[in-house]
Amino acid sequence: MRLINYIYTLFILFLVSSCAKRGTITGGPKDTIAPVLVRSTPKNYETNFNGKEIRIDFSEYIKIKDINKQLIISPPMDKKPTVNPQGSASKYISIKLNEALLPNTTYSFNFGQSITDYNEGNPYSQFKYVFSTGAYVDSLKIKGGIVDAFENKTDDYVNVLLYDASTFKDSTIYKEVPRYVTNTLEKNTAFTIENIKEGEYYLFALKDKNNDFKYQPKTDKIAFKKEKIKLPSDSTYVLKLFKEKTNTKFFKPTQESNNKLFIGFEGDRNQLKITGKKDTKEIPIVVSNFTDRKKDSLQIFFPDYIKDSLNIVVKSAQSEKEYVVKLKKMKVADSLKITLGDNDNLTFKDLVKLKFTTPVSKINSEKIQLSKKDSSIVSFKTKIDNFAQELVLDFTKEENENYKIKLLPGAIEDMYGVKNDSLEFNYKTGKNSDFGNLKLNFKNVKRFPYVVQILSDEITIINSTYCEKETEVFFEGIKPSLYTVRIFYDDNKNQQWDSGEYLSKTQPEEVIYFPGKIDVRANWDVEQEFELKK
Repeated sequence: MRLINYIYTLFILFLVSSCAKRGTITGGPKDTIAPVLVRSTPKNYETNFNGKEIRIDFSEYIKIKDINKQLIISPPMDKKPTVNPQGSASKYISIKLNEALLPNTTYSFNFGQSITDYNEGNPYSQFKYVFSTGAYVDSLKIKGGIVDAFENKTDDYVNVLLYDASTFKDSTIYKEVPRYVTNTLEKNTAFTIENIKEGEYYLFALKDKNNDFKYQPKTDKIAFKKEKIKLPSDSTYVLKLFKEKTNTKFFKPTQESNNKLFIGFEGDRNQLKITGKKDTKEIPIVVSNFTDRKKDSLQIFFPDYIKDSLNIVVKSAQSEKEYVVKLKKMKVADSLKITLGDNDNLTFKDLVKLKFTTPVSKINSEKIQLSKKDSSIVSFKTKIDNFAQELVLDFTKEENENYKIKLLPGAIEDMYGVKNDSLEFNYKTGKNSDFGNLKLNFKNVKRFPYVVQILSDEITIINSTYCEKETEVFFEGIKPSLYTVRIFYDDNKNQQWDSGEYLSKTQPEEVIYFPGKIDVRANWDVEQEFELKK
């Protein structure tokens, strides 16, 4: 009997343990529905509004994120409204207005992507709350797109500004906020400004660093339509965003070694003219580029007989200043060093360069020998570029060849009378079949001249050509890779792209990119047709 009771007890325990097995709680399907507006006080699109607070209720718990970047208020307010809650869960948003409202004006609050449901983050995209302090809500709109005037990408968070033409002056954009605004927000280049009053306006865009809706040329990019815009209009407007060339600014030179100064600058270095003086006598100096600093700098080499002090006169288009630099004996001294430049990525058309650390004053070409692997001598031409601190060797290259560059003692002499010791460099060319060729046929060229550029990473120019009447361009001996093609119309014929200028109402020179990448392969001839009409 005891055995039967024991077996029965074990059986009951087994059933209980089976029923008590743990399972995973799934929690049901994932919420993918964004919150929706339930009510607002006052109601959306209210007229004759004269209150100080707004409450907006939603269908579920929401949270607000990036409100300072996402919320766009048009017209802008000097004193930002207080928006709550931020970060915590709530079923409503409260907005407290902190300044008096303009009469007979339609206000819009576009929340962008800032409102999301609390649990899953589903956004209530582009929710807009609108009210008018007058008897009706303005209903006109303007739309368009933003492009970068030069680069093949466009900035995020670009402000688009609309100014009342009746009160606008050229200086307004520097000092006053616009009548209407919007922002492209993240990863978007299109814009729409809504709830606009009928009238005439000036249209601008700003990549606005401090987001104050005012133009600071030193830090901001700008785009503008020269002509007034009359609303209502069905037109779509394209704004080309560019950075203006600012006045070149320079700083006091500092001594870096026994015979060298550094001078920092901002802007276009080609606008600077630098001379040296000792008392009233002009001193020969050499100015060269320097790229190893975070800030733009130039090197100034001065003769070793200058002691105690040196006057440096710096001129730009806008100003002129003379600095007195007190000199001291330093442990660091510059000496002549010569190296072979970065020749790993050279094609057959590129020039071989020797880099040096001090300015070169003399070259004895008879003490420079260039030979092939069979020891036969190769003729060459030389050119000194002291600004780039290099000696250029120009010669006809053959494929799959080893070249030896030999500098005999005294071949090169720097400005301090120092001559080189015996030096030897080796340079190797590849085979023609290692490279590809690219032929471009341009259709519907609007005007001449124009410049064609081949870019390796949409930034670095690896080849370019200037076209005064050609519509066919051939690039020979290109390293295999994917390339971007860019052209610009060189309207002022200076062989470089020029940005725009707001006060003179000058637009930047027109730039066109070939759609997609061009695949240049080894030992291939690639031909592409490029339609320039836009």
